[in-house]
Amino acid sequence: MKSREFLKSNWRQIKNTDREKGIEKPEIEKDCEKVIKLPEFNLGSKPLREVIEERKSIRKYTDTPLSLQELSFLLWATQGVRKYIQDKKVVFRTVPSAGATHPFDTYLVVFNVEGLEKGIYRYVSLKHGLCKVKPGDFKDKIIDATLGQQFVGNSAVVFVWVAVPYRTEWKYTAESYKAIAIDVGHVCQNLYLAATSIDCGTCAVAAYDQEKMDNLIGVDGDNEMVIYLAPVGKIV
Repeated sequence: MKSREFLKSNWRQIKNTDREKGIEKPEIEKDCEKVIKLPEFNLGSKPLREVIEERKSIRKYTDTPLSLQELSFLLWATQGVRKYIQDKKVVFRTVPSAGATHPFDTYLVVFNVEGLEKGIYRYVSLKHGLCKVKPGDFKDKIIDATLGQQFVGNSAVVFVWVAVPYRTEWKYTAESYKAIAIDVGHVCQNLYLAATSIDCGTCAVAAYDQEKMDNLIGVDGDNEMVIYLAPVGKIV
C-alpha cells in the first residue's frame, strides 16, 4: 500500500533544507508574559524495573486531586529541559528527539489539580512554568472531541501534545513527519513511566476529532496541530 511508504526511511534524500539555506532556526517554544511557576519536586523514587512491570493503560481515576508538585514532575519527565546551548537555540530534554528539534508544545486541560483553576494551560519548559490559555470547565468539550471517551473528562488533567512541524522540517524537510510520529511516542512513554512511579494512571489517546481538538486548544490545524493526548489521574 502506498501509505506504508511513511514507515520507510528516505534520509539519504534529505537536501535543500531551510537550515542549509541559512534560514534562522525557529524558536523552540512560544514565550509567555505571565508564567505560573511550578514547584520543585522530589518524587518518582520507585525502582525502574518495578515501574516498567507496573506500566499499563488505566482509564479509571479517583476524585483525589493531583498536586501541583506531581504535575510539575510529570511535565519535567515528558518535556523538561536538562540543558541548553547556543543561547537557548538548542535544548536537550528528558526525552529524545530527531536532531534535538523537539517539535511539541504541551497543553494541559485541567480539571482537578490543587492550586490551579480549571482551564487550558501551556507548559513553558524554559521557565518550568505554565501559561494560562483560557479558563473554564472543558469536560464536555473534550469528551466530545475524543469521540465520546468519558474517561478522558473524568481525569485530573489531560496532557495534549501539539506538533509544530516546522521545527523539524527546518532540518529534515519531508522526512520530518516520520520523526515527529516517533518522537511523540517517546514523550508519551515517559508520561506512562512517570505517572506509574507516583501512583497515577494514564492512557494514550489517538482517536479524536482533529478539528474539534485543534479548536479546543486554540491552534490553527496547519502550522500547529494536536497529535496525541493522554489523561492522568490518581488511582486506588
